[in-house]
Amino acid sequence: MDIYRVSFIGHRKVDDFFFLEEEVYSIVRELITTKEYVEFYVGRNGEFDILVASVIKRAKREIFEHNSSLILVVPYLLADMKSYENYYDEVTYPTELYHVHYKSSITKRNEWLVENSDLLVAYVVRDYGGAAHCLKKAMERGIEIRRVDRLSTKQS
Repeated sequence: MDIYRVSFIGHRKVDDFFFLEEEVYSIVRELITTKEYVEFYVGRNGEFDILVASVIKRAKREIFEHNSSLILVVPYLLADMKSYENYYDEVTYPTELYHVHYKSSITKRNEWLVENSDLLVAYVVRDYGGAAHCLKKAMERGIEIRRVDRLSTKQS
């Protein structure tokens, strides 16, 4: 089976919720309907991550749920893992993160997302911070990037 891996990164705070929801839904719909199987990798460290997970679950329910999975990639072990396992199709804690200091674990998890993706969907509206750093890494790696901020969609 051909698995297409998609990661989502973005800032903790979302300025335009409804715009982003529609942009992400459009991308997810396209992927679900054109790819054999899609693994959607998400975090859970801010509003963008929560929005993305919700949109993916809705798209799977409305379009087709059997050719994709919503995977939470945690940067460290969580006390309430069971509640996450009930919401996501899968929860993974990459072995590369086992010995990472907790203060750098989200950055290292984001780098893991870039290294393990065919496509990065990015909500980055400023050139500093973790999301901007992750976007830069993806550009250096040469993977496909789809931006979902208003500035980049106006330029497209």
